[in-house]
Amino acid sequence: MEWRSPEGRVLKLLLGDITRVPADAIVNAANSALLGGGGVDGAIHRTGGPSIMRELEKIRAQIGRCPPGSAVVTAAGDLPAKYVFHAVGPIYRDGMEEEAFTLASCYRTCLDLAEQHDVRIISFPSISTGAYGYPMSPAAEIAVREVVAHLKREDVMLQEAIFVLFDQRAYDLYAAQVARHQ
Repeated sequence: MEWRSPEGRVLKLLLGDITRVPADAIVNAANSALLGGGGVDGAIHRTGGPSIMRELEKIRAQIGRCPPGSAVVTAAGDLPAKYVFHAVGPIYRDGMEEEAFTLASCYRTCLDLAEQHDVRIISFPSISTGAYGYPMSPAAEIAVREVVAHLKREDVMLQEAIFVLFDQRAYDLYAAQVARHQ
């Protein structure tokens, strides 16, 4: 499924493995410690190789932790990309702790980084919906809303955003959100 802006920018949905989808930048659902982990984070580190963690070690030495809602940039190692944007999403508690604001900030930060790094194609996982427990449907609504809003802007270099979703349920929930913007 895809959505197109009047300017021809595209939002696509794919079912599969984000580490196999070519893009200029791949967004990683990272943790605040930037230490790697399971899920998407683990897959990105396994496929991208140790150079990504070496860069993250240098970043940690400079800034310590990466706060939720923000992201840091490394090269992509062996991934089919130039960059990895390590975005830290919120841990979902009850929906009353500004989780929606923080999740939206994650996507906006990555989209801003894309513009700063002349990224034309970016791929996203469903941030915070795995171990961090964010309910998939509201997470999809926030993700799609933020990306569509960015792609509608006149002043952007980004041409394509791809949500690479791990299973059919996630794909279907994201597709429902994309359909709302048609």
